[in-house]
Amino acid sequence: MDNIMRDDNWLNDKMSKVWYSLFPEVEKKNNVIIRFKGKWKNKFGHIKLLKNKDTEIAVNSLFKDLRIPSYIINLTIAHELVHYAHGFNSPHKKLYKHPHKGGVVNKELRRRGYYGLLKLERKWIKEEWSKLYEEIKKD
Repeated sequence: MDNIMRDDNWLNDKMSKVWYSLFPEVEKKNNVIIRFKGKWKNKFGHIKLLKNKDTEIAVNSLFKDLRIPSYIINLTIAHELVHYAHGFNSPHKKLYKHPHKGGVVNKELRRRGYYGLLKLERKWIKEEWSKLYEEIKKD
């Protein structure tokens, strides 16, 4: 587990590592900003195109808590980068009509070696997230 403060700089460093290790062929065609934002129970992150044409990736602010495993954050970032690569809220050519049609995101993540993490994530969500969410949102 990380012992440093999770802030937007830490998150940006995480994104760079995930991007360059998992998506080295995906060109960064615009400014991509990542930040902690929102406190959602049923959403870990999202991606959107800003008015100035930058792409914003938001990661659930509750994930600043050190009880959230790093792999959940890595997987959330990787998920949003798949959307970026597929042309959703990015300058890349849109590859699909709908961002999750036919499980394209998870298929892509599996193809890139995240099969084990996807299984871990499902288990973690089922067994730990609801209880942890209730504890964190009180803090």
